[in-house]
Amino acid sequence: MPLQQPVRSPDAEMARPFPPDLHDVRHLRLKAGLLLLWALVSFGATYFARDLQVLVVGGWPLGYWIAAQGAVLVFIGIVVAYGWAMNHFERQDLQRREAQEPQSPTVATDRSHG
Repeated sequence: MPLQQPVRSPDAEMARPFPPDLHDVRHLRLKAGLLLLWALVSFGATYFARDLQVLVVGGWPLGYWIAAQGAVLVFIGIVVAYGWAMNHFERQDLQRREAQEPQSPTVATDRSHG
């Protein structure tokens, strides 16, 4: 009689810890840096909004520009930078894994093309 494996609930699957590569130091530093930038732009600019009214950009006071469009544009830039950096990290990890895997003896490594 074959042994039956216990049925796992979806909640048990969700309760497992994240894979270690999601907690890599590179990822944590990236997240911390981008969150710090977001906090500085979002909260720092609004805190100093009255002081920034003196500077005029494109006919509008800088404090208004940052509150109306600048913070949103910076947030979009943060999302783009995060996506680019994560793709870069994944490519690095893939190259590292490929370099660590032993090459099979049947594959010719020194092939000339053309």
